Amino acid sequence: MKISGSVALVTGANRGLGRHFALHLLERSASKVYATARTPELIDIPGVEVLRLDVTDPSSVAAAAAAAADVTLLINNAGIATHQNLVSGDLEKVRLEMDTHYFGTLNVVRAFAPLLAANGGGAILNVLSALSWISYDGAGAYSAAKAAEWSLTNGIRLELAGQRTLVTGLHLGAADTDMMAGFDVEKSDPADVVRVALDGIEAGKPEVLVDDASAQAKAALAADPSVVYPQTVIAA
Repeated sequence: MKISGSVALVTGANRGLGRHFALHLLERSASKVYATARTPELIDIPGVEVLRLDVTDPSSVAAAAAAAADVTLLINNAGIATHQNLVSGDLEKVRLEMDTHYFGTLNVVRAFAPLLAANGGGAILNVLSALSWISYDGAGAYSAAKAAEWSLTNGIRLELAGQRTLVTGLHLGAADTDMMAGFDVEKSDPADVVRVALDGIEAGKPEVLVDDASAQAKAALAADPSVVYPQTVIAA
């Protein structure tokens, strides 16, 4: 998969990583970049084709697919963070996380997979998280939704291999974006995240781990939960 000459579509391109993806795709000579968002009027990137796309609205997804039938590279970046726990949080917000990260991503993939096949296979990048692999108190809904999106990524990779579509999962801890504003944690430069992600696509990688946080979270999958979450151990 070569970025130069590709026709890319980025969801959630009005800010954060999505905006950086659109900018870097142009810099790498993508022949066309569709920059999409629920609020397309907020997209201010010269040289892109702006489309409205709400990943949770099937009719909006269908309209975007009809308008962008030439896509060869799909970047599923759109996401939210409601900062809800699963037991005590607002259930509607918990559902919104799953509707956005899991069903929203699936909506877009189902609409664009046939187009990618018709255009030679191409590639899909799903922006995931270190929290796909580890839960964090205060973000239970986000972790659960990202875990589901990780499983989705593995599933569609199997389904789309026959049409020669590369499916890449991008995992990172925190990037210096609006979503992470106010959190006093180590953050990656969004430009670096996007550069590593696009390099991974061109290298044909099924998975890209951006930072130590994502690498450590993946490694912890093999550990006993009592080691990963010592605060949950109940004394006899």
